Amino acid sequence: MRYEKAETMLHLALEMQAARGGLSLDDIERRFGVGHRTAQRMRDTILRLFPQAEEVAGDGRRKRWRIPSGMLDRLIGFSAEELADLEAAIQLLERENLGGQVASLEGLATKLRAVMRPDVARRVAPDLAALIEAEGLAMRPGPRPRIGMAVVEALREAIKACRVARLDYASRGSGRRGWQRVKPYGFIYGHRHYLVAWSLHHRPRGFRLYSLPDIHAVEIGEESFTRDPTFSLDAFARRSFGVFQEDPVDVVWRFAPRAAATARDFVFHPDQTQEDCTDGGLILRFRCGGLLEMCWHLYIWGDGVEVLAPDKLRRMSEDFRRQWEALP
Repeated sequence: MRYEKAETMLHLALEMQAARGGLSLDDIERRFGVGHRTAQRMRDTILRLFPQAEEVAGDGRRKRWRIPSGMLDRLIGFSAEELADLEAAIQLLERENLGGQVASLEGLATKLRAVMRPDVARRVAPDLAALIEAEGLAMRPGPRPRIGMAVVEALREAIKACRVARLDYASRGSGRRGWQRVKPYGFIYGHRHYLVAWSLHHRPRGFRLYSLPDIHAVEIGEESFTRDPTFSLDAFARRSFGVFQEDPVDVVWRFAPRAAATARDFVFHPDQTQEDCTDGGLILRFRCGGLLEMCWHLYIWGDGVEVLAPDKLRRMSEDFRRQWEALP
């Protein structure tokens, strides 16, 4: 137990050095799953063991502490498990055709190996090879979006620099292709990959999704813009079951007892709530849009799930099932 506590304190010290803005007591509570008093004792221990630690100004009245850069560099090591997880992340990104992120992580992996001491690298190499072989990812079959690397790189640059961009875009709805001016904010990845941007082309103006495979070229202009401080990409994504943006509605599904155990292992929406039924079933509630994507997903559950609300989704799901089962 004492060794485990020492390891925890070492992790906290490393995180205090890695966090440029320092860690608050709330951060320590959240990251280590401890109470407020324990977080205070952990902080006090670090301040006692590392007198170089300093208090930094935080937001509002919240205090934060950090250890100056370079103090703990020789204590940092990399395990075979960590490097194997990084390789797994590279494989996943490569499978999803996200070449820019693949290149970045491959560069990171190379840098990590470069700073490892030769004797440590020799010890880690056999374990790393074994883990990669034992934990190989099953590549999901089926179609995947084809995305131009030049397009993604240009959009990432425009997002970082807050520059207005022109997209050579082919609309999937009308089939028309032309240049559109946008303020790019970020990406949403799913069964298709999308750019989230404020449209300066459409009326009324607002945030829209642009399918990345349908962006044929990007031009970054000199005009800059100020990001809307109230916009959250995470909140924008949570409005939808998948990526299609609709007005959110209250959704209620009831899983039959035979399907409930499996359904409990799924996270259908980040804000979902669950209620166990007396017969062993499960009622699931969440709020978002994207009814068509819900229909696609509900079909795989067969008659193991019933849509209780909204009525529109229940009718759509029933129609979808009938049409699919009528196919030859």
